[in-house]
Amino acid sequence: MRIALVHDFLNQYGGAERVLEQLHHLFPAAPIYTSMYEPSAMPNAYRAWDIRTSFMQRLPMVTQRHQAYLMAYPLAFESFDFSNYDVVISNSSAFCKGVVTGPETLHLSYCLTPMRWAWRYRDYVSHEDIGPIARFALPPFIHYLRLWDVTSAQRVDRFVGISRAVATRIRKYYGREADIIYPPVDTARFTPNGASGDYYLTVGRLVPYRRIDLIVDAFNELGLPVKIVGVGRDRARLQSRARANVEFLGKVDDNTLTGLYANCRAYLFPGEEDFGIAPVEAQAAGRPVVAYAAGGALDTVQDGETGALFHEQTSSALIEAVRRLERTSFDARRIRANAERFSVSVFRERFGEYVVGSHREWRLRAPPEQPRFPRGITSVQSTKEHSWN
Repeated sequence: MRIALVHDFLNQYGGAERVLEQLHHLFPAAPIYTSMYEPSAMPNAYRAWDIRTSFMQRLPMVTQRHQAYLMAYPLAFESFDFSNYDVVISNSSAFCKGVVTGPETLHLSYCLTPMRWAWRYRDYVSHEDIGPIARFALPPFIHYLRLWDVTSAQRVDRFVGISRAVATRIRKYYGREADIIYPPVDTARFTPNGASGDYYLTVGRLVPYRRIDLIVDAFNELGLPVKIVGVGRDRARLQSRARANVEFLGKVDDNTLTGLYANCRAYLFPGEEDFGIAPVEAQAAGRPVVAYAAGGALDTVQDGETGALFHEQTSSALIEAVRRLERTSFDARRIRANAERFSVSVFRERFGEYVVGSHREWRLRAPPEQPRFPRGITSVQSTKEHSWN
């Protein structure tokens, strides 16, 4: 089975790239097609991979200013030739599911989410630092990208979403059904230590959509200790409104982070994410999670069993959830068992079996219906013998 992997871009490292690493582990001989690649921004191990870039790699400053080339991505991915492959797997949150494959090639799209900034444009611009000129100029381009996104989604033979929320968006925006395979989380890094500390914890980039402001406001009122790990443009604004019990740690190394997870009272997750790796990492350490009841948290957090969900994205709702958690007794072993549902080994087993099974069904599918010709015509060649005048 000849397999190719496709990825949106390789100029920044995050959750999508962690998924790509597991796909590469499953299919190490598969080349990786992508729009651009910046080796200095990615782990050194990538340098040994067979990475094949599009014409965008030759554009000036593309790996640093990739947003400026927004309209080039569709053409970049449509320019690749996959005629020599049996299966193409796109790992997509933006453009790469728009590749063109022939009838003989199965295209599986592991959809991290449909394009957020196209389909949730108003939410995106309200949380981003976009000037008035860009706000005026962007809507026509976003309109075109929505049209392209829907059209290109019809080229995918099978969609796989990373959560129920993403599968719902695929159905809404593309009119397609999606299976669900949860993304891999390195749960083996974490071990429950039994006793918990007295502080709450959150980890992530300090940007508006993550709603760290709700944590600051809620814990200003609660007076309980909370540690905030991460950097971002919102740090100064958040820190200026925080009281002494709200501690900003900035960026920490992996060993420190593991210890922070293991010793916290609970993990806080007030934003809406497509899946959300950090709450699963906290549960792998045996710690409960206080989460906004939306997105991937509905798949990963079991209310009353492994944490507490709140249903309004307000500081008062978060305060009530924290108080409810304080009154609840949690079993660290039960929490850890829930996290294991999202482990790397589970992902490898499920996704590997899914690809093999999908390809087997694809090969055994009924042959396409033969074209029907007008009466008296038995082939395309014979049409030359007829006059259409």
